[in-house]
Amino acid sequence: MAALLLNLGFVAAETIFGLIGGSMALIADAGHNFGDAIGIGATFVAALLARREPNHRFTYGLGSSSILAALLNALILLIAVGAIATESVQRLLSPAPVQGSIVIAVAVSGVVINSFTAWLLSRAGHHHDLNVRSAFVHALGDAGVSVGVAASGAVVIFTHWLWLDPVVSLVIAIVIVASTWRLMTRALAMALHAVPHDIDPIAVRAELIAMDGVSAVHDLHIWPMSTTETALTAHLVMPKGHPGDAALARLIAALDHRFSIGHATIQIETGDSTEACPLVSDRVV
Repeated sequence: MAALLLNLGFVAAETIFGLIGGSMALIADAGHNFGDAIGIGATFVAALLARREPNHRFTYGLGSSSILAALLNALILLIAVGAIATESVQRLLSPAPVQGSIVIAVAVSGVVINSFTAWLLSRAGHHHDLNVRSAFVHALGDAGVSVGVAASGAVVIFTHWLWLDPVVSLVIAIVIVASTWRLMTRALAMALHAVPHDIDPIAVRAELIAMDGVSAVHDLHIWPMSTTETALTAHLVMPKGHPGDAALARLIAALDHRFSIGHATIQIETGDSTEACPLVSDRVV
């Protein structure tokens, strides 16, 4: 919450001083920081929703709201980029006066605030959370961008190159796209129940089939329940029958330890040909 309030306050100040100083670079950086603030806010709200207990309608709870938060964050940032780039091109074609001293002062403040925000996020834990991790990376990136904005303000003071300010804002727009694209593709994949990018489904299948007594594995599904939790279902063919609760408990613990799959559901089959499972083919869901 402290990181959110700090960023929103700085966004307001950066926007106001950007307008006063006539700096598109500051306004562009404010747009970037606003997107990050939205991301932090969405992460906070998603964390609150994730704490709600499951019910008969939402049997997994509301943990998947964190995936929607990551996707929303990415979309808002990309929309902001379009507005920033459009205004920057207009400023580049018709340069306007820029007060370099204001740009430098605000940008240096941005370096301090974004560095402090990154520190707060690093102490928050949840490093495997896509939202928290992306917010941390964005905060560090924002600090670097603010250094560039401050440098451009200094150059404008000494050279009066008014075109430099909109050029810097366009560079910031490119940085936003580059840092957001990966977040958006991962969040979209998670929203479509893709296997989390840090889990190798082939290795998971190998872990299952390596269990003593397993002759085949089918109907294997791995999907994210949230940005931090992963679920798995699988059918294990075991001709000798059920291995016992203790064996299944060891398998589930191994999946959690090795792959961070904390919610595994295993169905045991004996492979009786007279009652063949209709879900043997990977093409059938």
